[in-house]
Amino acid sequence: QVQLVESGGGLVQTGGSLRLSCAASGRARSSDAMAWFRQAPGKERDFVAAITTAIGNTYYADSVKDRFTISRENAVYLQMNSLKPEDTAVYYCAAKTRGSSYYSKENYGYWGQGTQVTVSS
Repeated sequence: QVQLVESGGGLVQTGGSLRLSCAASGRARSSDAMAWFRQAPGKERDFVAAITTAIGNTYYADSVKDRFTISRENAVYLQMNSLKPEDTAVYYCAAKTRGSSYYSKENYGYWGQGTQVTVSS
């Protein structure tokens, strides 16, 4: 059974912080990387950040660099600081199962159910 469960979303004011968590079980735990994507209403699901399982190399979208930090211990975390209204979206945790690019959602075969992040202005 593969399962990714996100938590930590919510409503926050501009400039605030949130920390998302993703607990993985089953085959998702053996993937070579974990990532966060986000999807705003009416928009594509976009890459946010990824972290490799073995070494912990990290990758970020330009829009979140220097504000968001991805990390892993027993779970995968996304620390989000200096939040902006444009960060409002459903955030999804994903486990990479194919391909070489960490940025492409097509390379992620396991997904969580998503957690809503809303940043008020």
